[in-house]
Amino acid sequence: MAAATIVHDTSEAVELCPPYGLYLKPITKMTISVALPQLKQPGKSISNWEVMERLKGMVQHHQFSTLRISKSTMDFIRFEGEVENKSLVKSFLACLDGKTIKLSGFSDILKVRAAEFKVDFPTRHDWDSFFRDAKDMNETLPGERPDTIHLEGLPCKWFSLKESGSEKPSEEVLVRVFERFGEIRNVDIPMLDPYREEMTGRNFHTFSFGGHLNFEAYVQYREYAGFIQAMSALRGMKLMFKGEDGKAVACNIKLASLLARGLAREPGRLSFVRGEKQKELEEQERERKREEKLRRREQKQRDRELRRSQKKLEKLQAEEQRKLQERIRLEERKLLLAQRNLQSIRLVAELLSRAKTLIQAAALLRLPRDHKLWFLLKLDPVALMSLVLLDQEKRRGLRALSIGEPARRTQTRGAASGHPQGDTVS
Repeated sequence: MAAATIVHDTSEAVELCPPYGLYLKPITKMTISVALPQLKQPGKSISNWEVMERLKGMVQHHQFSTLRISKSTMDFIRFEGEVENKSLVKSFLACLDGKTIKLSGFSDILKVRAAEFKVDFPTRHDWDSFFRDAKDMNETLPGERPDTIHLEGLPCKWFSLKESGSEKPSEEVLVRVFERFGEIRNVDIPMLDPYREEMTGRNFHTFSFGGHLNFEAYVQYREYAGFIQAMSALRGMKLMFKGEDGKAVACNIKLASLLARGLAREPGRLSFVRGEKQKELEEQERERKREEKLRRREQKQRDRELRRSQKKLEKLQAEEQRKLQERIRLEERKLLLAQRNLQSIRLVAELLSRAKTLIQAAALLRLPRDHKLWFLLKLDPVALMSLVLLDQEKRRGLRALSIGEPARRTQTRGAASGHPQGDTVS
């Protein structure tokens, strides 16, 4: 439903229920269509805003209450305009219908057509023929004859009890407002029913507009005459609320005769929310709770099994980790033992080598066991071996000296006689 609009002129308003500030105001809408020319140049377009401003300028000394685009195509633009009073509609139509618009930058003119807005409202023939031709309905019974109206888009705040402090609509206020047209047998506000479910196939829908800012309602009259008066009074009207400060706002409401069985025959009861239906709903609620309890129990069981398997997996992982660490420690132990074994072998080899050096040094020096060098040999065999090597070098030098002395004497004699040694040999 459209949002409420401010009403500046309330002269045409009709009383509905003055104690609650509710009135009926005629719908003063018109439909305006502007034919668009064929655009020959690519990339060029017609501004909807410019067309709207031209339409506003065509109305002399008056202005629209609201003017909006309802449909826009490549061939036409359709506007919905609303004025303050019903008497202004003809003046606006005379200024707009059949006129033309010339836009800047376009050589073609735009033709304007305007007509009074047609309200979608059921006729007496519609509801009479529906209930008369329905084979499964008895026109002598309430709810199976044209006696109920269906209203949508009623503002919650306008139908609430002021002393309650709540903005929820009240069935009491709804009865007070619509009993103006005749005695009411029953009313129903689905939004107030905690057991209401969406009813398919019966034209019942449990919804509200604007997030519970608006509501729908069913009003059943006791007599056919009251139904007729209500439908006739509401045809082509919008609902207006006038506050204590004198300011008024109005909103459109959707109204239709109830072309189906809806309200029960018994006064003050609804067939689909009382008795067996209520028991069925309560049983469904209990079943839902049982299923929810079972679902929670199964979920807890799954959670326990999951935790158990998780602990088992963690235990296996810890055992595998422990075994891995144990294998690592064993390998490190084996490596350490191998290194120590290698060091022991090297140490034994070194000791054997030193013992061999000791034996060789003792043999070369031919020293008695009580010689003082044996002590040095025990301390450092390598140093003693160095002494042995020096001793050997010294002895070789003395032996070479003793062998070379005769040769030098021979060379000396040869030099004294004046012949080289080579000649003497030859």
